[in-house]
Amino acid sequence: MRVPVHDKKCGMLNFVAARCARGQNRHMIHYDKVTKIYNGGQHAVENITLKVDAGEFVSIVGHSGAGKTTLLKMLFAEVMPTLGSVYFDSRSIGELSNSELLSVRRDIGTIFQDFRLLPTKTIYENIAFALEVAGKSDEDIKADVPHVLELVGLADKMWSFPRELSGGEQQRVAIARAIVNQPAVLIADEPTGNLDPINTHDVVEILKKINNLGTTVLLATHNRSIVDSVGKRVVTMDQGRLIRDDKMGKYVL
Repeated sequence: MRVPVHDKKCGMLNFVAARCARGQNRHMIHYDKVTKIYNGGQHAVENITLKVDAGEFVSIVGHSGAGKTTLLKMLFAEVMPTLGSVYFDSRSIGELSNSELLSVRRDIGTIFQDFRLLPTKTIYENIAFALEVAGKSDEDIKADVPHVLELVGLADKMWSFPRELSGGEQQRVAIARAIVNQPAVLIADEPTGNLDPINTHDVVEILKKINNLGTTVLLATHNRSIVDSVGKRVVTMDQGRLIRDDKMGKYVL
């Protein structure tokens, strides 16, 4: 489904892809010889160099403890590397001021295994809250929330509460919340870990749709069937190291 919005620079464009053309604002993610050593000497990530171009869909795979989550958290500075540098749009994350880091984080949407919805707020209010934090006007909120709920197939659940939705529906709400501010990158960290196969398929199809509309997607998972169904770039990690990087890969461990 393609949901148009008005953008002053680009005119009428798809909701998620309101960034003019991909080449005009290419957000390059670059991990440059990155190592993360936690207290006690554990190497969570070891000497990883990785580049991701705008518009890519990259599945990051590996067993639990392989370093997938640590790698992703370094992109928005929840975890800082012990050695090496992480770049987003040619800017070193470790050298940004607090205000610059906040701007970067607004350009990165995140979804997690446990949904993290506010239980006392309706679905509309959960998504509106993300827009309010970003300083959007009431007019923008009233326009954007229905659009993004339509994108994930939940327009009829706008006034429901999270407890009234299935796990798959809650995860779709979490996706809507993550993309409502039109981020350049969407990070999905084990987003289907709590879902059955049918809901897993639905969530993955939405992620593919979002990617097709122009958003870069980084998917961390150890679900073989998900990776094989996406059929795009696969980065494989093992014990903190990058051991494979296949442009059109499958889950291989």
